[in-house]
Amino acid sequence: MNYYRVLTIAGSDNSGGAGIQADLKTFSALGCYGMSVITALTAQNTEGVQDIQEIESQFVEKQIKSILEDISVDSIKIGMLFNTSVVKSVAKCLREIMVCSVVLDPVMFAKSGDRLLQEEAVESIKDELFPLATIITPNIPEAEALLGCSIESFESMQQAAIDLNKLGSKAVVVKGGALSACTSDDCLVIDDGNPQWLKQERIDTKNLHGAGCTFSSAIAAFLARSYNLEDAVKEAKNYLTQALIAGADKNLGHGKGPVMHFFNTWEK
Repeated sequence: MNYYRVLTIAGSDNSGGAGIQADLKTFSALGCYGMSVITALTAQNTEGVQDIQEIESQFVEKQIKSILEDISVDSIKIGMLFNTSVVKSVAKCLREIMVCSVVLDPVMFAKSGDRLLQEEAVESIKDELFPLATIITPNIPEAEALLGCSIESFESMQQAAIDLNKLGSKAVVVKGGALSACTSDDCLVIDDGNPQWLKQERIDTKNLHGAGCTFSSAIAAFLARSYNLEDAVKEAKNYLTQALIAGADKNLGHGKGPVMHFFNTWEK
């Protein structure tokens, strides 16, 4: 019997709540063997990002190739890439293999509002990575930046999902947590089909650090386990909801704490 192999290509969060660390926790919680390619180092905690150290794009390529040439992967999750050079290096490596599902979380801002992607790299992500992605998972601010529009309602959110799906990826799910509503609904569009709404009552918690990373990496985990795309997104939404509920009463740091990835084991 083989492992379900999932690779995350993203930035490191030394506080453990988001980025590579959140991805690996999610993979493990969902029964997958996680591997990582680090694209940037951050100095951050629950209150914000203090500094970012870039990783040279050539070294990012070497990390990817060392895994693909030996272990290989069943799915890939892409998160923080930080600059254009890294975006192009990742796209180059993906074009050489393209044998698995790719979940692209176009990370641009931390929960604290700190920028995690240089502004000039936004177009590169759209041009280089959208056509290679199985699904993209932007939140409201990211969708606004990608489309150059304002999203202030469920109607404009749905239109954003439709418009983003026309930019090359097989599917898109726009996450609605940033809308001022009593629910936290997401809008899914697959292959230019009819929009589907994934509805969820809003969880009363400040502990949202890494929620987006957890959602996208959960999709990658379920795809690695051979779930179809629609079911993978729905199961990932359910997993994140349970992780948010389990972590709502936990205290860690002075700001926005993490979700509880291991609610199925730690809570027992």
